[in-house]
Amino acid sequence: MRARLWTVLAAHTTSSAGNAATAIALPLFVLQTTGSTALTGVVGAAAIAPVVIGGIFGGVLVDRFGHRRTSVVSDAFGAVTIAAVPLLHATLGLPFWALLVLVVATGLLDTPGQAARHAMLPELAAEAGVPLERATGWMDAAERAARLVGAPAAGAATSLLGAPAVLAVDALTFVLAAVLIAGAVPGAWPGPQQTGPAGPAVAPAQQAAPLGGVRGYLRELRFGVDLVRSDRLLLAVIALVAVTNAFDAAYSSVVLPVYATRRLGGGADLGLLVGAFGAGAVAGAFAFGAVGARWSRRTVFTSAFLLTGAPRFALLALDPGLPVLLAGAALSGIAAGAINPILGAAQLERVPAGARARVAGVVGAGAWAAMPVGILGAGLWLETGSLTTLLIVSAISYLLITCTPAVFPVWRQLDRRPPAPPSRR
Repeated sequence: MRARLWTVLAAHTTSSAGNAATAIALPLFVLQTTGSTALTGVVGAAAIAPVVIGGIFGGVLVDRFGHRRTSVVSDAFGAVTIAAVPLLHATLGLPFWALLVLVVATGLLDTPGQAARHAMLPELAAEAGVPLERATGWMDAAERAARLVGAPAAGAATSLLGAPAVLAVDALTFVLAAVLIAGAVPGAWPGPQQTGPAGPAVAPAQQAAPLGGVRGYLRELRFGVDLVRSDRLLLAVIALVAVTNAFDAAYSSVVLPVYATRRLGGGADLGLLVGAFGAGAVAGAFAFGAVGARWSRRTVFTSAFLLTGAPRFALLALDPGLPVLLAGAALSGIAAGAINPILGAAQLERVPAGARARVAGVVGAGAWAAMPVGILGAGLWLETGSLTTLLIVSAISYLLITCTPAVFPVWRQLDRRPPAPPSRR
């Protein structure tokens, strides 16, 4: 039976599309209502910070309250906080401080909701009789497709209807996602251990239990951190992805916009490049989901990182013109589509069912930690330095970093599928 898996994927796509639309409509709303780019930046920072905080500290709540319940509550809460923005703006008024509170609250619960749906995948894959790599590939493709479609659709709708109307529609997407999960996933699911092509028997997720106060909460949080610290592969993943994310954040937030402004046609060409990469990533994730389980994870992972990282910077440095850049962006995106499914599958296999969200939060926070450093560093460099030099240095650095999975033995563990350690408090 794949109906439950497809319904959860549909809910994840709907929720992700709402997030993508909010990321476009919210800054435009702030600009329209305040006219201040500085306040728009403050709102952007307020939206990012809860991703790390919610990932680390919300993981315990996900594992204790249950994946289904957390996903439903997260989307329902997001619907309320997002809908409150246009509602208060049109009625009582929306002070800036209140807007910040709503933005932070939305982000704090959104990250646990996303983690909860990912944590369902081992049982969903086993029930559907598909490899875990395929299920993670489908979910990554769904998320990327949602961003690819949701962002430009929100931009066009904001121009036609205004940001408040788009935010109201965003709230409805979160309601729909909550309804889909509530209807498809029973409260007692998963049941007894299931087996299938996804691998050995998958232990059912821990049932919800009282937190036992602050001490119990901190003990469970420490257990998640200790699981990561004791796993050499997870530590290697955090180190690699943290560094590459710093370069990727600099690329998307600073380097590419500056390049499009100075050497291309500005915003329109920037949108084409982002869209080409996004479309390639969706295709790559679907392709990996279909056939990726047939090959060595380590080989595919290393090859994909080598193709998606350094070539993007090197191609910009060569300045070959927009058509070549678009082709390169699409090919890099196809390679990128295999990376997250491999990491997601390996992580889910190595973690006890009752601690998946905690570990995902720690790993995710570590992976995001260096992103502000990359953005700030690229911005400071380009104040006085050469864009071409920055591109060459970034390409060489990225190449060296992404060679590490082929060199260090710890990455061989990507091809192993060890049984997850037993859950404990």
